[in-house]
Amino acid sequence: MNARRKKSWSEKLESTAPHEIKRAPISIAGMRAGQLMLVPTPRMIDEYIRAIPKGHSVDVKRMRMELAEKFGTEVTCPIYCGFHLRTVAEAAFEAHQLGASLRDVTPFWRMLDERAPTTKKVSCGVAFIMKQRARERIPGRNPP
Repeated sequence: MNARRKKSWSEKLESTAPHEIKRAPISIAGMRAGQLMLVPTPRMIDEYIRAIPKGHSVDVKRMRMELAEKFGTEVTCPIYCGFHLRTVAEAAFEAHQLGASLRDVTPFWRMLDERAPTTKKVSCGVAFIMKQRARERIPGRNPP
């Protein structure tokens, strides 16, 4: 039997599948069925996060809005953004564990904080994210 090897997070980040633009199939997370939707790639999410200046933070909602605007769509798929945000974070942490300096990995902590749903899923844990945010003097969110 030919068992398939599970891809590393870094391999998932390097996916060559192109982005797509299509109509949203369902209404979810502020997106309405039928709107013109960007389905981003992991690399697009990675590039967006790398462009966030040190000491600053951007939330997923703003990223989705800005990517949609950049690609001429009404919305960006919230589901794929979540998947790819995790891929970016895990690939960066994986690289750091293999010896890469934090200066050289994607600073995913500029998007993730203690309340972001993806934070609960990433293997580095919330303490690592909050330590990096503190190091850059990025405040936590204010209570709702």
